[in-house]
Amino acid sequence: MKLYFRQSGESGSPIIILHGIFGSSDNWLTIGKILGEENRVFMVDQRNHGQSPRSDEFNYDVMAADLHEFILEHKLENPIIVGHSMGGKAVMQFAMSYPDAFSKMVVVDIAPKYYPVHHSMILQGLASVDLKNLKSRTEANEILSRFEENEGVRQFLLKNLWRNPVKNNEFDWRINLPVITQNIDVVGHELQNEQTVEKPALFIRGSESHYIQPEDERKIWELFPNYELETIEGAGHWVQADKPKEFIEILTRFVKS
Repeated sequence: MKLYFRQSGESGSPIIILHGIFGSSDNWLTIGKILGEENRVFMVDQRNHGQSPRSDEFNYDVMAADLHEFILEHKLENPIIVGHSMGGKAVMQFAMSYPDAFSKMVVVDIAPKYYPVHHSMILQGLASVDLKNLKSRTEANEILSRFEENEGVRQFLLKNLWRNPVKNNEFDWRINLPVITQNIDVVGHELQNEQTVEKPALFIRGSESHYIQPEDERKIWELFPNYELETIEGAGHWVQADKPKEFIEILTRFVKS
């Protein structure tokens, strides 16, 4: 699958960044621009997200295969792979499936374990927006507020709203809502064909997030023995958005090490 991407920087280490569920490359532009001062940064839209193709297949195996295809297509040697949340799981699956296709990996606020479905209300909210008769983003935000009280999360979700010229400029989602809804349990699944990966791995978590618990470290160590774990104080699950300065410092140090 030919994935849509944005690039920042023309020289230095190749870095590929994968967003989380409901996200896109757009979420990483600020950080990508800073990293692009010394590296070649590729911010990718994963399948069924952003401007990448849509598919009925949606699981970590195909996301890992998409990433491998992207690396081959762009002839990237020993890239550093970064992924947040769902993107972090895609990175871990990729590392197990293609252990020789990258140099280092960074996993942001997710552990290699099963997570129960917890996006049901968001999916209900997105589905309840009547795109055909929607007048404005403000109206969409009001509808979503019945399902998600956090304004920041709503604005993040509304980045997926656009006027589709193919549909007479009607509002449309840049995510494949039916397929994501149908496969939302897959996003929480354990990784497939687990095996130990010896490459350097950095895990970054937010102190206010519950996604990586102390008891998860044993599993991380079993699969990624050459790992380090950094906690960013005051950050929630969207670590890179909550504390961008601290996030970039930690990431840059790891890239250069």
